[in-house]
Amino acid sequence: MSDLIITQKGRAGCITLNRPAALNALTYQMCLDIEARLRTWRDDPSIELIIIDAAGDKAFCAGGDIADLYASAQRQDYAFGQKFWADEYRLNALIDTYPKPYVAFMQGFVMGGGVGVSCHGSHRIVGETSQIAMPEVGIGLVPDVGGSALLAAAPGHLGEYLGTTATRMKAGDAIFVGFVDHFIPQDQWEDAKTALQENGIDALSAFYAEAPDSDLKGALTDINAVFSGTRICDILAAAEKSTAPFAARALEAIGRNSPLAMAVALDMIRSLRATKATVAEALVQEYRFTARAIEFGDFAEGIRAAIIDKDKSPQWKHALGAVPQEMVDHMRAPLGDMELNLAGEQA
Repeated sequence: MSDLIITQKGRAGCITLNRPAALNALTYQMCLDIEARLRTWRDDPSIELIIIDAAGDKAFCAGGDIADLYASAQRQDYAFGQKFWADEYRLNALIDTYPKPYVAFMQGFVMGGGVGVSCHGSHRIVGETSQIAMPEVGIGLVPDVGGSALLAAAPGHLGEYLGTTATRMKAGDAIFVGFVDHFIPQDQWEDAKTALQENGIDALSAFYAEAPDSDLKGALTDINAVFSGTRICDILAAAEKSTAPFAARALEAIGRNSPLAMAVALDMIRSLRATKATVAEALVQEYRFTARAIEFGDFAEGIRAAIIDKDKSPQWKHALGAVPQEMVDHMRAPLGDMELNLAGEQA
């Protein structure tokens, strides 16, 4: 069974992620194949728009398939991960600037790499089961695949909150935060896809429905008060004093995640916000971290604890709130000749 189902249906180029048993996690080859087809369809006049969806009910895409990255870390093969992330990020940048409508239907879990192949599209659709998150700090990475740009553009300090706690957003939250655009009840999705295939992008708006309320919108003032702190230790102190319902959950989440990854994520999100960075600019900054993550960061240990030994007890390199600023600066420093190049075609 193919990991991807790629077809043309009427006016639409259709891509279906087809690994439902693996929550449609993206493999390296899937990223390369999606990119290649998008480049072909970009210049095909018979393709007016792209539809990307996924098989199964549980997930659109729960992230990248990271087992190979762990194996490369065990070999101290840092080049494999660097090439994987560079190629994946090139796909994310292509989607962000794609000249044709790109419609993503996102059911269930949409996390990490799943965000990268959906939330940079022009038309981002959620339904009743959608749960969207950037959980990278839990395995020793920073929010990546261009997600840091979305976090930086979120209202108030929601970017810091979501990026350091990996909190999942339901449909209403994801719309409020800016990760997605529209709510369509999931029992109408197949009709919406058929209408797109037969009549083009203008047919989609007839299916838009009122989005559910956003819990994050209601909590924004309290979240801003806690997550405006410069460092993780400032956020921890504010959360301990807060009586808001989210504060205890935030403390628990931050206590689980990589201190180094969270410190860099805070620094990066605020830098990107200050410069109103594009997705492409964010990808360059993300790559500076991920290119070093296996050798200098907590990534290998995060994967070991989460999916290899599954003991949920990672031994992070730094204590919570005690990451030296020089280490943050090192992980964010330009890479010289290794700097991410998004201009190249598929290797």
